[in-house]
Amino acid sequence: MNVSRYLIHRFDQLGIRYLYGVPGNHLGPFLEVLAEERHAGRTQLEWVGTPTELGAGYAADGYARIHGIGAAAVTYGVGAFSLLNTIGGAYVEQVPLVAMVGSPTYEQWLNLRSIGLLTSHMSPRFESNLEVYRQVTVDAQTISNSALAPRQIDGALAACLSEGKPVYLEITENVFKGACAAPVGDIAATRRSSNSTVLGKAVAAAAKKFKASQHPIFWGGEEIDRLRLADDFQRLVDATGIPFCTTIGAKSILSENHPLFHGVYNGKASLPEVRRMFQEVADLRVGLGSWSTSKNLGGEVDLGEDWIVAAHEGVTVGSSFFPNVQLPDFVRELHKTLTKKPPKPAGKATLRAAAGAPARKTAAVDYYAIGAGEGIDVPKSREAFLASLALPAAKAPSGGARAKRGVAPAAAAAAPAAAVSPRLTYDRLFQRVNTFLAAADEGTGVGATNPYVVVSDAAFALLGSQNLRMVERQSFFAQNSWLAIGYSVGAVTGVKSARPGKRPLVFVGDGSFQETCQEMSTHTRLRHDTVLFVLDNEGFYGIEQMLVHPCFYAGQEPPAFYNILHRWSYSRLAEVFGSVATPMSGLVVRDERELEEALRRIGAAGDPINRGPILVQVVLAQNDYPAAIGYATDPCNP
Repeated sequence: MNVSRYLIHRFDQLGIRYLYGVPGNHLGPFLEVLAEERHAGRTQLEWVGTPTELGAGYAADGYARIHGIGAAAVTYGVGAFSLLNTIGGAYVEQVPLVAMVGSPTYEQWLNLRSIGLLTSHMSPRFESNLEVYRQVTVDAQTISNSALAPRQIDGALAACLSEGKPVYLEITENVFKGACAAPVGDIAATRRSSNSTVLGKAVAAAAKKFKASQHPIFWGGEEIDRLRLADDFQRLVDATGIPFCTTIGAKSILSENHPLFHGVYNGKASLPEVRRMFQEVADLRVGLGSWSTSKNLGGEVDLGEDWIVAAHEGVTVGSSFFPNVQLPDFVRELHKTLTKKPPKPAGKATLRAAAGAPARKTAAVDYYAIGAGEGIDVPKSREAFLASLALPAAKAPSGGARAKRGVAPAAAAAAPAAAVSPRLTYDRLFQRVNTFLAAADEGTGVGATNPYVVVSDAAFALLGSQNLRMVERQSFFAQNSWLAIGYSVGAVTGVKSARPGKRPLVFVGDGSFQETCQEMSTHTRLRHDTVLFVLDNEGFYGIEQMLVHPCFYAGQEPPAFYNILHRWSYSRLAEVFGSVATPMSGLVVRDERELEEALRRIGAAGDPINRGPILVQVVLAQNDYPAAIGYATDPCNP
């Protein structure tokens, strides 16, 4: 047994199948041992080399969101600092990753101290890498003694699993083949327990809020996914009959076919129907694992007394805070409390009579129907709301003007074949993709399946894709706190590796894509069937313009010079990354007709373009934007 084999054995025990990274001389000894172990059939761990450390970290992140833990390995200094951004994102987003770094030997550090000799990738400070990573990990170790390595490795891996956040292992290159004790037992994850007294007070305070409310609503959040609480959350929803929304980051924690699902809520950036239902129909909003980020609150700046939020190991009930309460305990105790007595009916007497039973006792409470009955401007039913998210393939937006903010384009009769096909918009693109996804559904209800998963990047891509209807659990992936542009192009490598039977659809802006375009090389080499939609708005950082100078979109000011990108021929990158042995295809869609043709080909299994990854360059107008972010232009039109 040596340190490399020890690590490989522990990764195997944790079920980690892929180690993503960029090799370097300090990491070489480990990779040599890994090759020996694979040749001998003693491990299933596979090295996946990526063009960039960013890509390696994002791939490990995407893999971990599904599998539960991921790993990336790079060399010291230049590799470690390039990987740092991805580990920082995983730390904020609570994704368990192992960052493994091969470093110079202790002897080389002594040479630096005595005669000033810098070995490759070294900095003048011995602990520079370690100190930086301590800011974004729950454990960071330098391993320079093979005999002590097992304890340090096991401690770090246990911390990674227990805290659900990244750890850092810096291993000197001469230690990788150093002898050590064999692994004993398994890595144990230990979750902190709630303070039982405080837990009881938090549940009691929450129950009091529920008792005083008529129309409560759940807001399922990221920690439902990270802590694997989807089953508990669904049991709570089903038992109480209380409708739920999700955050963007928690999108698809449950099937969005669930009869109590009422959309993605993210403040002013929600669909107007969802926001009115969440803010005006509901009188108590209950966030379970929901993070109060700028993205989740979409322009809102506070919560209020009519909120309960359980996240980050504490519970806020109105203005009262209860620390040291773990989300799993709170969800289960809340379930017990709310189902102990017959729940209070929701809605007015006339609506209750029409329903024939107390609303919370049914499996299909429809707050849209309640809101419409109370004169609030929402669709008359949940099904009417869901129907508005997609338009038939043969339909097109009426007229040539942009739809009013917050209002879906109206369907019009199919245009004559000779007519000019309407130019694409963000909203129309995602409405049509919604229809494409729905056509691929197999089965109905919460048991429905779909062959596709979605990976969205930040900015306009995320705002546009937030209302895609995902019928399977854990079928939508995005960063919604760290919001690193380019994340999706690397993360989808890990998503596809963890879900080989699903086909990923990636939505990424042109500026974001330019950050990590090299990772298309990894997709192609691995023969993945990813479809990557590059949203090309004429070479422009649209979200940055919207956040800093939104009046550009009202036609009142020119674009900021720093938001203008150098334009690429994105579809032709298929010629760069593809080959006869590893094919890749590129398409350009500029209007409705070309989008229809592209989706038809993507959905046709026998079409040659489906032999490998596909890059679809979606050409959009520079001044177009998703309706979801239109609230940012309100100050331009007082």
